[in-house]
Amino acid sequence: MAKVRIDPVVGAAAVRGAVELGAEAPRTTTATAVRYLLQLLGDREPGATVEVRVPPFGAVQFREGLSHTRGTPPNVVETDPQTFVQLATGTLTFAEAHDAARLSASGSRADISDYLPIRWEPRAGA
Repeated sequence: MAKVRIDPVVGAAAVRGAVELGAEAPRTTTATAVRYLLQLLGDREPGATVEVRVPPFGAVQFREGLSHTRGTPPNVVETDPQTFVQLATGTLTFAEAHDAARLSASGSRADISDYLPIRWEPRAGA
């Protein structure tokens, strides 16, 4: 069964709300923003080499290369929703978040700096 995709207009509105309101954003807004940004990350670089986890809202596997089939993937990035929205929108860098212990990254390919920020605004006509 295919996953339900978040409409770009709905997703972008949620991201804007999560950015503007930060920690004060409603849980549903933050959840939609995180899931939409994870969706875009997976779309940008299909694969299963790296898993990005943003509990409790979601996770995505992306990036070509060796993939895993069971257990914990060899390359994992995990962070909280606020940090992920900041990383994805470019208001926080991966290095800054890592240095401040706002994320955990394990594995030789877990540095996802090259995939951030994520283009999240719908293109005109999209």
